[in-house]
Amino acid sequence: MPKTRLNISIDQDLADFVKVYVQENRTTVADVMTQFVLALKRHAQGDSMEIILSNPDFSKALLDVQSNLRNGTSQWHTFEDIFK
Repeated sequence: MPKTRLNISIDQDLADFVKVYVQENRTTVADVMTQFVLALKRHAQGDSMEIILSNPDFSKALLDVQSNLRNGTSQWHTFEDIFK
């Protein structure tokens, strides 16, 4: 899907928080904003993620992945390695 540029203004404390958050989570501000807006859209349309997040196995796997990303122990693979 093609991307669209959007200029937003937020409070400085929120901007500072997002900068730290994206560094700690190895993501981008654009990805954070996309996920936030997508969550708003799902909530507005009644398409909640609660069913997935309420699954204990999924929640544990998600927390494990976050932990591995934060502490740098994740093993990265190229596209070719995965989809030979």
